[in-house]
Amino acid sequence: MATTIQISNETKNLIGTFGTKKDTYETIIKRMYDMAVKEQLRQFLMSDENTITLEEAKELINK
Repeated sequence: MATTIQISNETKNLIGTFGTKKDTYETIIKRMYDMAVKEQLRQFLMSDENTITLEEAKELINK
C-alpha cells in the first residue's frame, strides 16, 4: 500500500539528485537508506571506542 509524505520542494529536489531520470523516488530513497546502513556499520566497525591495542591484550593475557 502506497503512502504520501510531505516534504519541501527543496528536499524533493535534493533527493532527485541521487537518481537518474528512470529512477523512482522510492528507488532513490531505498538506495540512500542502504548507503546509510552501510555507513553506520562502517563507523561501528572502525570505531576505536572500547577497544585495546594488541600490546594491551598481550599484557592482559600474560598477567
